[in-house]
Amino acid sequence: MNILILGGTGVISTCIVDRLHEFSHHVTVMNRGISRARYKIKPEIINADKENREQFQAALKGRSFDGVIDMISFKSEDAAATLEVLENRGGHFVFTSSVAAYRRPVRKIPAAEANELCSDEKTFPYGYHKARMETYLKSRMNEFPITVIRPSLTYGIGSKNVGVMRNNYGIVKRIRRHKPIVVFGDGTNPWAWTFAPDLAKAFAGVLMKPVCYGQFYNATSDDCRVWDDLYTEFGRCVGEEPALVHISTEMLLKVSSDPFLNLAQEKMYAGIFDNSEIRSVVPEFVCDYSLEKIVRTLYEWYESDPEARVIDEARDLLEDTVVERYGRCLELMAGNQ
Repeated sequence: MNILILGGTGVISTCIVDRLHEFSHHVTVMNRGISRARYKIKPEIINADKENREQFQAALKGRSFDGVIDMISFKSEDAAATLEVLENRGGHFVFTSSVAAYRRPVRKIPAAEANELCSDEKTFPYGYHKARMETYLKSRMNEFPITVIRPSLTYGIGSKNVGVMRNNYGIVKRIRRHKPIVVFGDGTNPWAWTFAPDLAKAFAGVLMKPVCYGQFYNATSDDCRVWDDLYTEFGRCVGEEPALVHISTEMLLKVSSDPFLNLAQEKMYAGIFDNSEIRSVVPEFVCDYSLEKIVRTLYEWYESDPEARVIDEARDLLEDTVVERYGRCLELMAGNQ
């Protein structure tokens, strides 16, 4: 197959490129050429800005594809541009949405596609706009062969979203320095983390399957754990017990909406999803990476790549501030002013 990936440099995108190459497909990626990508086999690369409609059209003029995987549509107008520019030339369109598009709390655990409603919470723009995009795509499914994939929180080599505060290698450094690590709630909220090479199986597996046209699919791991486990696994890699400080989401939001807004609208609720629908059409979508394996792989990447060992000093300071203020709150509540 001849496949176009819009984006193609992100953690998930690069794994999709690798997965497609494993099956000898021709892969073209279109992006702005700003980010470095880690491909096993380099795809054909087109540099263009999808948000610039004229540039987008010119870059793909005269090109046709069997399938298009759109990794960079976040709003309904983004998806509309993809369909309009590649109308009659894109084949099967696979759009990336997110489980963030579901209204929280979900109605049932694990959350299945048929049971859930779309988010209408404007205070969480990412989920709200993904939900609006899905509504738009549903309205075009009688005109185009469209499939929508909903991943959950996904890590991989190159990830910049690891941990409650998204401090990535900072987690390892704080454990080594015996500094406290903030976890929302009591740390027992159920969650399933997905690793990018596993998720890539879902995207590659739905391509050009008529049974997948007009469908929305969850695509997440089934390895159900709790948030404390993420830090416990990093501690095992380091050889130290992490000092976890559990703070309510409400209190964290009082300190700063960044990076805690996503907690209130998504992560404070159970992140467990039913994957039976995607497996019924893509039986090879089996997640080989447990949380232990995910964390070990990330830790080995941190240790082997100097570029991965970056500390966001502002975020590290924020974590110190949060812990210090929480300590004062506890003292006040205990009457130790």
